[in-house]
Amino acid sequence: MAKTLVLAEKPSVGKDIARVLGCASGGGGFMEGPAYVVTWALGHLVSLAEPEQYDKKYEKWDMNDLPIIPESMKLEVIGKTSKQYNVVKQLLVRGDVAKIIIATDAGREGELVARWILEKTHVKKPVERLWISSVTDKAIREGFSRLKSGKEYENLFKSAVARAHADWIVGINATRALTAKHNAQLSCGRVQTPTLSMVAKREDEIRNFKPRTFYLIRAKAKEVSFSWDSSSSQYAALIKEGGGRIYDEALCDEILKSMEGKGARVIDVARSEKKIYAPLLYDLTRLQSDANKMYGYSVKDTLSIVQSLYETHKVLTYPRTDSQYLSADIVGTLAERVRACAIPAFRKLCGKLSGAKFSASAFYIDDKKVTDHHAIIPTEQSPSLEKMSDRERRIYELVARRFLAALFPPCEYEQTEIAIAVEAASKQHKGSDREIFRAKGRKIKTLGFREVYENALSVEKPEEEDSQSLPDFAKGEIVKDLKLSKASDKTAPPSYFTEATLITTMENPAKYMESASKDLLKTMDETGGIGTVATRADIIEKLFSSFVIEKRGQDIFITKKGRQLLKLAPQELASPVLTAQWEKRLSRIAQGSEPIDSFLKEIKEYTRSIIGDIKSSSEVFVHDNVTRERCPSCGKFLLDVNGKKGRMLVCADRECGYRQNVSLITNARCPQCHKRLEMIGSGEKKFYACVCGYREKNEAFIKRMEETSNKMNKRDLEEFMRRQEKEAPANNAFAAAFAKLGKDQLYLGQAGGNNNKRE
Repeated sequence: MAKTLVLAEKPSVGKDIARVLGCASGGGGFMEGPAYVVTWALGHLVSLAEPEQYDKKYEKWDMNDLPIIPESMKLEVIGKTSKQYNVVKQLLVRGDVAKIIIATDAGREGELVARWILEKTHVKKPVERLWISSVTDKAIREGFSRLKSGKEYENLFKSAVARAHADWIVGINATRALTAKHNAQLSCGRVQTPTLSMVAKREDEIRNFKPRTFYLIRAKAKEVSFSWDSSSSQYAALIKEGGGRIYDEALCDEILKSMEGKGARVIDVARSEKKIYAPLLYDLTRLQSDANKMYGYSVKDTLSIVQSLYETHKVLTYPRTDSQYLSADIVGTLAERVRACAIPAFRKLCGKLSGAKFSASAFYIDDKKVTDHHAIIPTEQSPSLEKMSDRERRIYELVARRFLAALFPPCEYEQTEIAIAVEAASKQHKGSDREIFRAKGRKIKTLGFREVYENALSVEKPEEEDSQSLPDFAKGEIVKDLKLSKASDKTAPPSYFTEATLITTMENPAKYMESASKDLLKTMDETGGIGTVATRADIIEKLFSSFVIEKRGQDIFITKKGRQLLKLAPQELASPVLTAQWEKRLSRIAQGSEPIDSFLKEIKEYTRSIIGDIKSSSEVFVHDNVTRERCPSCGKFLLDVNGKKGRMLVCADRECGYRQNVSLITNARCPQCHKRLEMIGSGEKKFYACVCGYREKNEAFIKRMEETSNKMNKRDLEEFMRRQEKEAPANNAFAAAFAKLGKDQLYLGQAGGNNNKRE
């Protein structure tokens, strides 16, 4: 009997599909049933071959060998997953396997995972595509009932190939050229370099910012604050900025003086009915941003947590999405998803939605704004909270609360706007003129979705000034107790980037695209910025691990090494414009309106150009953080660097790669101020310190942790210990990462070990 082979991307997803399809038996790496054989990749099993696979001379990084531009790109089996590749290959070529269903992640990179395996194994059997956004049993069954022809996704595959080839050609050559010329650990790419440039430009904005004092005219009556309406003032021509800001104190005093002792009356009382709708649903970027703001989770950690909630717990839909909307076909499942959300924290809220009718015309439904995947929402499967870690529970509740809020009716309120006129003496005109002050207030009629956020930690915007409660004012009323005042303040610089704000700026980098045309700005908006929702977390982590950015508290700063790298790297790579140009071409390839060869021909020409520029450059790289300590491996001086998790000493010789931890920011909290403790030193001399001045020897710390563990949930304690071990890097990890410059650790855009997303 002929069978169908189903190729999933990850074991957990593959096993879920196998269970639904009745595949109960199997060996290592696959499951089999009467009609189906289900197997899986482990992320990518096949990647683009490294330069040394084309010629052994490329094992040595020599400037004279650059650029490396193969006539045709080779594929190679990834060594660490070669065992699973052989399992998949044997299944694909089996005589009784007549058809293949691609069930990898539904998207450009998921298509690449499967197609490269088929290409490497030379299998030409008929292909169908499973395209689903969650891995619940119901979603899997529905997906198999509406499989699509593999031919519909061939252009998507071509666009993925074009992206992979372009990133390989540009990334490998630029990184090798910079590293070989300067004998320093320097890497660049079309996503990591503009991201670094944005951090530098933000820091320059702050550094060069000169605060200006401005003045505001305020009025108060019946305990209500009124703002001066500068746009309707006789002095409007002298006010250069909106919002009532006056940068000339003498002018401010003159305006105030013109109103001294003058009468005031209410000239308008306007009431209107208003609605506020719930915030849009979560895409990955906004979820990562909120988790960072609320809980301090890194964007990488949040991706890992939500991936676990999707794959392991099956309580959230596919996380790597850039959409905040749902498609109309999801409407019929909303009631079941609400029932699944009825955990203790949301039971009352879910009860209020019981029996509600959900419409395809709701503000969160828009088929045109759903690309590969809809927004992240709960699945129809109820969560087992006892099986979740504390971090998983927090992220699940964050998503579920946002989902429930969208289903609640809007918040309805009555807005009142009061306008008061003060007769003012005029130097500009004969007689007098009026200066108008306005106040807004609102009276909530129905809470609507805001009930979902009552008593909950939230990053929703604070209430605006129109939320103040207003007493009764009548039109024509004389205001006797109006008090005028002058307030002053200073303009503030922009804030330093945090992981939350950096990842959202990567999604919308228009501010840093000064030279871009309107067409490119539109393309960047349509394609979702630089990087993808799946790769941005790894890009930021890469910048930290290569010591070109560092953290001080939650703020991100560029290091001196990072600034030097921006001077040395090709300037085109430092702008998001290049990515916009690429994405526009890749989009056309995916649509079938542009051949892949024309795009790659230009990429090769561009690469030859930038390598020529690097070779001829007179710029030099200087280590500015050299210590007097010698590397125990090679004897060269060590560099003092700030990693994301603490300070370390790193060998200046890129071929050695030795590193030693000096201090590590732990997850343990200070018993005095509850900030994270820093672990300093090693062995018997190791101790813990806090910025508040608290210090604790290692023995005392261990004893305190043992006492605390008796009060902690066992699962949370185990998770805490795992994170501590994970965040304390092994001494040779840096050497391993940089020993193979040009391989997976040096290129950005990787997710879950995928070394093909080189951005």
